[in-house]
Formats: sequence, C-alpha cells, structure tokens
Amino acid sequence: MAREFQRGHKARISDLTAGTDLYVGVQITGPGLTFDISCFGLDADERLTDDRYFVFFNQPKSPEESIQLLGAQAGDSESFRVTLDRIPANIQKLSFTATIDGAGQMSQIAPGYVRIVAGGEEVARYSFNGTEFSTERAVMLGDFYLKDVWRFAAVGQGFDGGLDALLKNFGGEVAEEEPAAAPPQQQSGAPSFAPPAQATPPAFGAPATPAPAQQGYAPPQGATPPPAPAPAPPSVHAAPTIIAPLATPPGTMQPPAAPSPHAPPIGQVPGQTAPPPPGYGQPTAPPGYGQPTAPPGYGQQPQAPTPPPGYGQPAPPPGYGQQPPGQFPGQQGAPSPYGAPQGVPQGGGVPGVAAALSAFREAPTGQRWTLQNKKLIRVDLGAGDQPVLARQGSMVLYQGKVEFSYKGAGFAGRIVGNATGQEMQLMRCTGRGQVFLADEATHLHPIELQGDAICVSAENVLAFDESLQHEVRRIEGHGIPGGALFVMQFQGTGTVVVKTHGTPVVLPVTPTTFADCNAVVAWSAAAQAIVSSQVRMRYNAYPGHSGESVNLQFRGAPGNFIVVQPFEV
Repeated sequence: MAREFQRGHKARISDLTAGTDLYVGVQITGPGLTFDISCFGLDADERLTDDRYFVFFNQPKSPEESIQLLGAQAGDSESFRVTLDRIPANIQKLSFTATIDGAGQMSQIAPGYVRIVAGGEEVARYSFNGTEFSTERAVMLGDFYLKDVWRFAAVGQGFDGGLDALLKNFGGEVAEEEPAAAPPQQQSGAPSFAPPAQATPPAFGAPATPAPAQQGYAPPQGATPPPAPAPAPPSVHAAPTIIAPLATPPGTMQPPAAPSPHAPPIGQVPGQTAPPPPGYGQPTAPPGYGQPTAPPGYGQQPQAPTPPPGYGQPAPPPGYGQQPPGQFPGQQGAPSPYGAPQGVPQGGGVPGVAAALSAFREAPTGQRWTLQNKKLIRVDLGAGDQPVLARQGSMVLYQGKVEFSYKGAGFAGRIVGNATGQEMQLMRCTGRGQVFLADEATHLHPIELQGDAICVSAENVLAFDESLQHEVRRIEGHGIPGGALFVMQFQGTGTVVVKTHGTPVVLPVTPTTFADCNAVVAWSAAAQAIVSSQVRMRYNAYPGHSGESVNLQFRGAPGNFIVVQPFEV
C-alpha cells in the first residue's frame, strides 16, 4: 500500500523501498493549460552548476542516464526513471517541478499527484490541488535529497514566474533569444518497464543479460523513433547573456600602453635632446624618485626624471611618453586625468544595490524549514500543514496570510514549568505564508525527527512543529538541591529548531563522557544522564537550578550523542 504524504512530509527512501531503480510519475492538468515538467539536478548548495543535469523536454536524460525523461504513460502527465545508485556524488538533490507554458496560474489546476513506484508497486504518493496555490505559474512538487541517505520530501511550494524564472532561481542561465521547441513526438508504444495504460504501477527489473545500447527501453517495432539530436539543440541556458559592452564607450580613456624599448627616456619628448647635466640651472630629482642617476664624468649624460609641477617645469600630459603619477607602465586602475567617471565597477561587474546585496538574498529551497544563514531560519506554512510553535517574540519577518496566537501551557503546565525551569513562552503560527525566526543572533540548528526522540533544554529551543510530542523529563541525582535536574524531551515526526551560543560540538557518548550541565544543549533520548559529582548547598538554591556547576555523565550504546555549546547559561 502506498504511503500518503502531506505537504512538508519527508521520509527515507529506504523506509519506502529497498530498491534504487525508481519510477516517478507526475499527474497535473488544468483546463486550457499546458505544462512543462522538469527535473533539476542540484549540488550541495542547491545550485544547478552542471546544465547537463537539467532534464526536460529538450534534454531528456543526464550524461550517465541516471535521470531519464520517459514521457506520458500509465495515466501520468509525465514520468521519469531515477537510478539513485548511478547519480554522481556532486548531485545532492533532484527537484521535480512543473511550470505553465503560456497564460494561466496554478490555482486553476485540477487535483494531481506525484508518485513513486518501485518494483512494480506504488510506494509513495503526494496529492495536491489548485486550492493550495494562487497566482503562481510554477510549483516545486517534490525532492529527492541526499542527507546521509537518499530521502523524499513532498514540497508543493508555488513559485512566481515560469520556467525561465525557475531556472534562474536554481542558478542556471537563460539565453536572450529562446526558439520555440517542437513538442516531443508521442511514441506509439511505452517502454518495456513502463506501467500499462491502466493505473497499474510500473515494474523495474534487472535484465537477465546485459542490455544493448538502448538498454531495452526503446519503443517496440513500428513505433516512431525519436528525432536524432541536433548538433547544437536550443536550450534555455545554451549561452550566457553578455552584460558588459563590447565596444569602449565614448570618452573612456584606454589604459596607457607599456613603453617601447626604443622609446625615448621617461620625461623626454621625441626629438628633444637630453637634458643638461646637473649644475646648469635645473634641479636634480632626489635618489629613489626614478632611475638612479649615474655620477657625471663617466662618459654618460645623466638623465633626471621629469620633476613634478612646481619645480620650474610643467608636467607633460599623458600620451607623450610619460605615465600618470603613481602608475607604472602597463598598470591599470589608475584614476583618469581627464575626468572620466569614477566608481565604475572593476572586472565588468553589474553596478547597483541589487549586485551589492545579491549575496544575502533569500534561500530558494522548497523545504518546510530552511536556514537563510546561521542565525535566521524560515518556515513555510501552507494548506494542510501543522501549525508551528515558536518562542514568543522570535518572529522577525513574515510573508502571506499568517496568524499569530498565544500558546498557553495551562495551569498545571505553568506550575511544572516554574518548578522545573523548563517553561517555554510560546506562540502558535498558522495560515499560508513564510515566517522568519531568530533570537538574539544565536546560531540555529533544525533537527528533523523521524519517529525518534531528543532531549533539549527548554532554554535552547526556538521553535518546533506542533505535531511533535514534548514533555518534561526528570534527571535523578543525589545531592542536587531540589532532588533532580530537568530537560525537555521531543518525540515524533517533525522538526525542532535548537539554538546555541556559538558553534556547538557533537560528541559520541562513551563511558567517560562528562559535560557541564550549564553548557550541554541536547543529547539523544536513548542516552542515560546521571550526576557524577556532589554539589554544595547554597542559600539561594531552588529546584532545577543548583547554583553550582553540576557535571553530568552520559552512558549509552554506540550511536548516542551529546551537543555542547561554547557558552555556559
């Protein structure tokens, strides 16, 4: 039975199927709408650094054929074959997208889906419909991404602009003139591994013998063969757009050329005799001002460099064999002596505010939780998503229709929070849009839970999915004022965002692992934490806070960990 995904849900591919030869089918339709369905192969920075891994109607496969465009079949508007164990190491993410070719918007689409089929059985399906979108003309449907292992994420994020804008969003280049591409020829027969015309899922089986050049995926006899690739097929990123002018604008000075070895000495006009020796009424430049002057009397007339203005001789303008002051022959970048515009960007860069701020633009990933930088995170809310609980006052910006409400812990919860020191002042974020969260410029770390659990101090929690279960956990210990220490335990499927002061360190749990309870941030719930030293009673001690540094010893099986920050609370 196929696992149903909701928008924002993720899972390991290995939890869905043991196979790596997958069929990805996309069904998306709308009255009067035409769609371009593509796959972007992105690097670790989620950028399209290799155009050969942009698989679409005009480039139907990657170089090693780990990603192949198969066409419409088995009720799917478009389909792909993805062989995960053949994808090169530099490709860390596959983003499946759909864009509208022509007029229209995503709110007009009928109910559709993205499905994964392995071994002839449908193992995952993410369904969507037009009510989840508005005026968008593109949508990021789903992702295969590598995080230790390959995983699948149901994205469903709308995107303004068409295929060109989506390509630029991933770092690709769009040609200035894009010829209209001919629609692909419809094959009369489906490939041998493809699903039948009914809704029966496809089956991928390894051939008993090595496949020929087409690997058994060619259409049957009598089918129209696909057109031979042209020598240079048109592509939306075939050539970069030239920004800098080819010709030198009027009024711009050309950089002075290096002097010829046959040119007269510096400071001497062609045809002019050598300057008189020192002592004839012309001051001599001090040593080090140019080329040292040979002492008179050695059979060679001394040649003094042209003195600066004010020494009785005006400086000749550039172009008469003399470089501008402060510039060596052949050197560029010196100020123009004729009032050329200053502030022209060097290296042909694009001037303006947009260029200066381009390094800080919003991260474009379509995941539910996305780090914008080390200290700012964005959560995408949408129809069907669970609300997000965040620390009160942590919202710095939001887009869309988002509502914020107070999240109370109740009377009993407040008593427990005050008694244990694990009280969290929270707000609930609901609606459709994006919320940006931060707290006092601390470092943020989203931790995705897949049914497992983690222990985190309430002081270090910024936000989490409301679907996660959280409770106060007691750490027993003798000699601790109040009898125990406490921590928050989160469990379930979702994400919790942990904040740290500085860059933390993650250490494996060993029998000799100890940590200061004021510096430890989190640890795996399966690890056992015990107090390893006695603490002294203080007058101002109260439950949950000893007033002293308490060392905790951690024990557990291999695979457990602790997170420690370079800061003591």
